[in-house]
Amino acid sequence: MRRPLRPLAAVVALSLAPALLVVAPGSAAPRPGVAAGAAPGAAPSAVAERDPQVPKQATATGRGGGVTSVDPDATRIGLRILRRGGNAVDAAVATAAALGVTEPYSAGVGGGGFFVFHDARTGKTRTIDGRETAPGAIPRDAFVDPATGEPYPFTPDLVTSGVSVGVPGTPATWTTALERWGTRSLSQVLVPSARLAERGFVVDPTFRSQTDDNRERFAAFTTTRKLFLRGGKLPKVGSRFRNPDLAATYRAFARNPDLFYRGSVPREISRTVRTPPTTRVTDLPVPKGYLRPGDFRRYEAEVQAPTRSRYRGYQVIGMAPSSSGGTTVGEALNIMKGYRLRGMSRAQALHHYLEAGALAFADRGAYVGDGAFVDVPVDDLLSQEFADERACGIDPAQAAPKPVPAGDVDDYDGDCATAAPRPTSLEDHENISTTHLTVSDRWGNVVAYTLTIEQTGGSGIVVPGRGFLLNNELTDFSLTYDPADPNRLEPGKRPRSSMAPTILLRDGKPFLALGSPGGSTIITTVLQILHNRIDRGMTLPQAVRAPRASPRNSATVSAEPLFLERFESVLEALGHDLVPAGDAFTSAAEIGAATAIEFGPEGRIKVVAEPVRRGGGAAGVVSPR
Repeated sequence: MRRPLRPLAAVVALSLAPALLVVAPGSAAPRPGVAAGAAPGAAPSAVAERDPQVPKQATATGRGGGVTSVDPDATRIGLRILRRGGNAVDAAVATAAALGVTEPYSAGVGGGGFFVFHDARTGKTRTIDGRETAPGAIPRDAFVDPATGEPYPFTPDLVTSGVSVGVPGTPATWTTALERWGTRSLSQVLVPSARLAERGFVVDPTFRSQTDDNRERFAAFTTTRKLFLRGGKLPKVGSRFRNPDLAATYRAFARNPDLFYRGSVPREISRTVRTPPTTRVTDLPVPKGYLRPGDFRRYEAEVQAPTRSRYRGYQVIGMAPSSSGGTTVGEALNIMKGYRLRGMSRAQALHHYLEAGALAFADRGAYVGDGAFVDVPVDDLLSQEFADERACGIDPAQAAPKPVPAGDVDDYDGDCATAAPRPTSLEDHENISTTHLTVSDRWGNVVAYTLTIEQTGGSGIVVPGRGFLLNNELTDFSLTYDPADPNRLEPGKRPRSSMAPTILLRDGKPFLALGSPGGSTIITTVLQILHNRIDRGMTLPQAVRAPRASPRNSATVSAEPLFLERFESVLEALGHDLVPAGDAFTSAAEIGAATAIEFGPEGRIKVVAEPVRRGGGAAGVVSPR
């Protein structure tokens, strides 16, 4: 039974030309464009295709709710749900489903993610951990090549494999969110994206470039080559990319919410992972995986309490483990809280941001893993006394040698004289892919949702006849087994994540919601945007647009070109070693691709997407100002 999330006296008018359909809040409304009682997945009428087009604009202001994502089709579909009476949860799931069509290399039903929901009626914030899980039969040495006795090369071998695939959590996240907090059926929120997959989307330079980056991996599998390298060629910019198999999968999912955890699909995925559909010509070894149908039956999307901290009058709400986002962002802010950053020079403020980020990352590596398997000291990591003691490691005149050790969560009192460092892990294999969306509705409900299939292109394996890529999320575990490592590989365990969907409250009301893709740079992207907005007084569009650097407790700090141009000399004078951003998978020199919504007086909102990164995003509001 779906709980209404708006005042019971409200009445929602759904504008369906030429008729006007009036629906009581919380009732089972017929899907727009389809008569009441129509079967799930039935084709909507032509009126559903006459929605206003959402331009690819970085900022939108107005009232009535908003959606921001990396893609205009996804934002348009989310806004459609809001305009027709759905709430933020309905729109978030619909937007995510559309991103599974248009951003298939970053997200989809073959992956997982983290969902943060603020309920305006109750004032409570809850989260869903939809992270993937390791197979029950996976051995400790799964990442070791039995032919050599050495770990598989990370790329392209391990990331392009069945052994890297975990049980997808995204389908369970969607059904759990809708059942608990939504007002629309799974069918109502999936059908627009099924139609998008049938009709196709226009290929842009980013999609073509990402396909090109993955050409060797995609060519290794018959199913993937058939879908993304048709005729062995890259998709042309401006052409229309259609995915009828994914459309059929969405429709089947709409009819059967258990599709991905019981029945044929778990068997199909398990068979695909254990015997990948490789081509005869590939030279990639493609290690086989361990998934079985029973792993899917045991999977649950965990509804749990968020992390909470405070920063300069705001309550900061984030994801608890298995994500490290909430604890690491919260700890870094607690460290920064002890300094008057607004009164500092830009170089000094950035120096403190970089040092705080490194200290928090040291503690992340030492203590954070899946809370079902590891006793994660969340309260200690978010303790202000612990942060004050960690801040003792910041010298305003000189960066500390990296990596810095972790703090001692068993012995702290905020006094610099008692600091007792501990070893930390530096392993970090999270890829820069992933996607994030932010949604609000007319009743004040808010969703921040980050979802992923890990690598850009995931494992590279498309499930036969299903139209979606499987994740390679298990590569987020530490690749060598250490019983003292909180992120060690174990059966049924969730790998540690850096995804950090975050909501800030002021006096109990939403002030800001945000998140980003980017692997472990997600944490620093969220942290730097908050620093820009709160400490530096930037507007939200300025805070998102500003050049980024990512301090992750490594010997060097990766930074975007414009950041290097503006700040490299002054920060290197303080001992920071800055290097250009980029990775082994793509030539991208950017960090993150954030989306955010800021809430003003009288229901006004400012909805923000990236103006340039990842080709620019799409922000939209229900009622533009």
